[in-house]
Amino acid sequence: MMIILIDIGNSTIAIGISESGESLNKTYRINTEKTRSADEYAITLSQLISGVCERAIIASVVPELNNAFREYFQKKHGITPLFLQAGVKTGIKILTDTPREVGADLIANAIGATTLYDDTCLIIDLGTATTFTYVENKNLRGVVITTGLMTSRNALISKTSLLPQVELEPPSKLIGTNSSDSIKSGLIYGHAALIDGMVERIKDNVGNPDLKVIITGGHAQIIYKHCRGDLIFDDQLILKGLLVLDKLNKRV
Repeated sequence: MMIILIDIGNSTIAIGISESGESLNKTYRINTEKTRSADEYAITLSQLISGVCERAIIASVVPELNNAFREYFQKKHGITPLFLQAGVKTGIKILTDTPREVGADLIANAIGATTLYDDTCLIIDLGTATTFTYVENKNLRGVVITTGLMTSRNALISKTSLLPQVELEPPSKLIGTNSSDSIKSGLIYGHAALIDGMVERIKDNVGNPDLKVIITGGHAQIIYKHCRGDLIFDDQLILKGLLVLDKLNKRV
């Protein structure tokens, strides 16, 4: 038995393989390229996925790529993947003003976090955007969205003529003495401070100083160690959430 779990994000696509249905055996991450054809994605997926796939679960925030992935599983494995969308059992009640606006990635994170950590928690996801999702007793009550780390870097560099391109890595010192370190400090420590500040404000707002906080996403590993709060780091949270979703919607 092999279950494929896929998170199609705006910047990257995370792919997980579970052979037992209980845990992840392999994970991959590829760049999201909206201009790639269905055949090109099929070639890439075929290189990563070997063997017979029994089920596939997909969370996507890039609708224009959904057909490419659907066609791959239908043609290559003879199955239709389950997309996380309205009508799918999640175990999470969405109590926002417009539930359909809540992204599949945020819901998958909420499924994973409430299953693995606590029914009431705050989930920070560092991707194209940085999001803070508050879940209370498995009720998704709201989200804070701000600019992601890479998005901030790209915007800064594209709008300035003299600032250099930099890698997303900590500088040699907090207060930079050259342009490269100065930018790195602002990006890395600035984002960590943003997270510290938002977590404190959200805890105050919901009246729960002991709120469990989970941090995940493509850039979480870079940032979380520079945060001052007590954070649980889980860079595979969304794929784990999709694995739980498979159990909730298992088709016999």
